[in-house]
Amino acid sequence: MDNNMLFREAEETDVDEVVKMLANDPLGKTRENYIHPLPDQYLKAFEAIRSDPNNELIVAVWENQIIGVLQITFTPYITHQGGWRATIEGVRTSEYVRGKGVGTNMITWAIERAKTRNCHLVQLTTDKTRKDALRFYEKLGFQATHEGLKLKL
Repeated sequence: MDNNMLFREAEETDVDEVVKMLANDPLGKTRENYIHPLPDQYLKAFEAIRSDPNNELIVAVWENQIIGVLQITFTPYITHQGGWRATIEGVRTSEYVRGKGVGTNMITWAIERAKTRNCHLVQLTTDKTRKDALRFYEKLGFQATHEGLKLKL
């Protein structure tokens, strides 16, 4: 991809395309409900993200098309001497641009964004079944230093 890629905060009109990307993979198909009109909970979640100064839903745009999305959350911690962390979640790229460097550009952008917010650490998780994603993040310097656990409610 050329250098004309733009990163910006998502707008309400982008939510449909964001959900479409989230639903367009094996795990997303089981978790998301991409129908028209979109269920209200997506717009409610978008409004909650947009109104929180420590959450950003970012889209990557190229030639006026949304080609990627990620959410970045900034969290203060009492550990690390009261430092801030950035957590990257919900990373997806459009199917037609995969393997063209979009994901690398998105994560690089998110790391730089974390630096501007004075974060001392960037963290992310990926599902254990996403072997390609794990290799992708490791190539970017991320290390699996912790064992993550979840409890579905």
